Amino acid sequence: MASFEALYGRRCRSHIGWFESDEVRFYGTNLVKNALDKVKLIQERLHTAHSRKKSYVDKKACDLSFMVSEKVLSKVQLMKGIMRFGKKGKLSSRFIGPFEVLEQVREDAYKLSLPPSLSGVHSVFHMSMLRKYHADMSHVLHYSTVQVDESLEYEDEPNAIVARKVCQLKSKKISSVKV
Repeated sequence: MASFEALYGRRCRSHIGWFESDEVRFYGTNLVKNALDKVKLIQERLHTAHSRKKSYVDKKACDLSFMVSEKVLSKVQLMKGIMRFGKKGKLSSRFIGPFEVLEQVREDAYKLSLPPSLSGVHSVFHMSMLRKYHADMSHVLHYSTVQVDESLEYEDEPNAIVARKVCQLKSKKISSVKV
């Protein structure tokens, strides 16, 4: 006796229980065999696609880790639409530093020694915000020249007007200023 029948005193009327096991007829073993072959083919193709994508990722991936007392650069967030240090958009500087690594807090977080001018910034950074320091200083802003707030954002003030130019169109004039 089924558990439903034992509890309620009648047979279960669900779609699953509407037929008896002796009523089931197999329409052919080829149908089941074809379905299993298609499932196996799909699994093989998924495995091939997965291994191809994994090989692409493995070529580009590098294990980034820093040692204690190593110098690193910290990433700063750019404020949208503001020209920084005479360069706009992707050409503007994005890292400040160098800072020394004091300790490894977790496997993906590091504590840095920040100067007193950056005391409002939390000293623990995720490794995605850090870059290895190289001796070339052309791409790095020194922290003493930039006023950075708690969210690591800064704003550049224009220093001087270098050139003025007026472009004449058919019906109007457009003035340009180079700062």
